[in-house]
Amino acid sequence: MSGSVCNVAMIGSKFMGRAHSNAYHNVAQFFDLPLQPVMHTVSARNADELSAFARRWGWQNTTTDWREAATGAEIDLVDLVTPNNIHAEHAIAALEAGKHVACEKPLAGSIDDARQMVEAAAKAKGQTFVWYNYRRCPAVALAHQMCQEGRLGQIYQIRGCYLQDWGGPDTPLLWRFQGDVAGSGALGDLCAHSIDVARFITGDEVAEVVGATLETVIKERAIIEESGGEISGTGAATSQKTGASTVDDLVLFVARMESGALATFEATRLATGYKNANRIEIHGEHGALRFNFERMNELDWYDATLPKKLQGWTTIGVTDGAADHPYVDAWWPPGHVLGYEHGFVNQTADMLASLGGQTPLAPLPDFADAYKVQQVLQAAIESSTQRTPVAISEIG
Repeated sequence: MSGSVCNVAMIGSKFMGRAHSNAYHNVAQFFDLPLQPVMHTVSARNADELSAFARRWGWQNTTTDWREAATGAEIDLVDLVTPNNIHAEHAIAALEAGKHVACEKPLAGSIDDARQMVEAAAKAKGQTFVWYNYRRCPAVALAHQMCQEGRLGQIYQIRGCYLQDWGGPDTPLLWRFQGDVAGSGALGDLCAHSIDVARFITGDEVAEVVGATLETVIKERAIIEESGGEISGTGAATSQKTGASTVDDLVLFVARMESGALATFEATRLATGYKNANRIEIHGEHGALRFNFERMNELDWYDATLPKKLQGWTTIGVTDGAADHPYVDAWWPPGHVLGYEHGFVNQTADMLASLGGQTPLAPLPDFADAYKVQQVLQAAIESSTQRTPVAISEIG
């Protein structure tokens, strides 16, 4: 990095490319940063689409050669928003070239790829980050602070579920439904977030997947030429042909945490009526917390230490006390709510703080941290296949 500037190269330009571009474009307008991000280079395969993307979002240079973006002499931070199966190749090349690397979640499409990424990061001089962006929602960051303060006491139970409905039978065979590309379906795409948020809030780790069921409900999907969007699934089919969907549509599993607390995790892209219900509940001896991303500016809190006549769920508006709630003092006056994109901006601010030698507001997941989520994902897959409990220690 040169002086107070961080030159960023991003590989990929679809849904997450837009979210990350928006973050780089806006972060310096709201946060006081030790480093200013420069949107230096964006890389993707389709040159025409790439040029239009760069013009729209403000990237200075484009290339269809991802290695040029990952290893270019002027680049400081390489941001990966590519499908899961190529995270490892891109990340390792960037790390070996001395770059910092930010990678979309899950860390990789397979446990072997994830392990190689962690090993490469351990030998590299660059910092690593993983985009578990829901940690940067003010409500989730506040829940983390409350647990750190001991307000819940001993944790008894965790419930994490992530419900979406966009993956119905009319959704074509996007890369997210191809196991050799995605690695898994709702498990890695959605449940990974729930696992990470549970770990982040409580500071506890999953010790064992007690039992898991992964189900592919829609086994054939229409083959398309262009999706028109990663999630919406619009686009014209090339023919009447269909192809096999080789990932899970829904997943349910029970886990035991290292503390002894029990956790249940559920994820599906077939939850009719839910668009993005990322929920978590945590119950402890002194209180309980619950969060639903569809009401992302609220955190529910139950204080069991109050006299019985005063006990009840309290809804905390996390944009109401700007100076006291995580991240919101950088944004708008109290009561002016935040949205989906703000989590990415908040994470970008924390990454740049870390790269500039400062302490981020909340812990950032690096490759080693994200590998712990990958171990849980793998344990769930093996538990479902073998119909048996799987200890995380068995996942090397």
